[in-house]
Amino acid sequence: MSDPLKVQARLSAPVGRVREALTDPAELRLWLAEHAEVELPQRYEFWGRYTPEGDAPHQRLLHADDDTVRFGWLLDGVETTTELQLTAESADSTVLTLTQSHFDFNEAMTGSSIRGVLQTYWALSIANLAAHLEGRPLLPRTDFTSADLRGELVIAAPMDKVWESLADSEQASAWFGYPIGIEPWVGGRYAMGGFEHGYAAKIVDLEPGRRMSVDWGPTGVTNWELAESEGRTTLTFVQSGFDETNPPYAAWSGSVSGLAELRRFHEVPDWQPIWIATEVPGLEPEPAAN
Repeated sequence: MSDPLKVQARLSAPVGRVREALTDPAELRLWLAEHAEVELPQRYEFWGRYTPEGDAPHQRLLHADDDTVRFGWLLDGVETTTELQLTAESADSTVLTLTQSHFDFNEAMTGSSIRGVLQTYWALSIANLAAHLEGRPLLPRTDFTSADLRGELVIAAPMDKVWESLADSEQASAWFGYPIGIEPWVGGRYAMGGFEHGYAAKIVDLEPGRRMSVDWGPTGVTNWELAESEGRTTLTFVQSGFDETNPPYAAWSGSVSGLAELRRFHEVPDWQPIWIATEVPGLEPEPAAN
């Protein structure tokens, strides 16, 4: 079995506050799951439409203390292991380290197992935890019972600035956290990982300053559309053209989690990403910001 997936994020809250958000069932229902029940040290469960295989709780608490929660999670007949560990960075900053077993990148690419969503599921969940702690509106959570993949995000920035950050390779690479090569015209490449080493999707529709559609092949077409009101921009995003019997939940969750940093890129003074290190097979990460 491959090494566990490891993701680290810097959260703008002290350890005690982050632990509360991780273990209070009322808070978990806000940022993580439709349903949650926690009775430490015996029980840590969450389920519902925003949880993979969320028809019922499938978690088994293994360990909980002041800075760690570890549980087994049965997914597609296999008990995976998830650990959330908190480390104080300062009085008002906490590093969250998530490790997740049984993640296979090939399963993410093919959709052959629900375990393939684990990396981007946790990326979106942690992005929403960060938004919750910062007092920002949450991003749309992935509904694993639906093939309707759409949502919107309001960004406190003018439309031209948001468009520039969506269509410019350097800015998009910064907020998404990985090299992205963009040729902003119909027929141009949209290359995750950069033009030299990445997967080159194709821009199939573009109205400069307002909308862009990118065809990713089997995972469908991503559509972004902007509208401005009183200096704020509403970004509407839709995934279409995929096999509705096997929706691309992993790709969708990853795309939405990236938009959390797009919003912070525009709204946070002296912006730095929350992500400290994120390893994605096949992609080279951008250098971590200091």
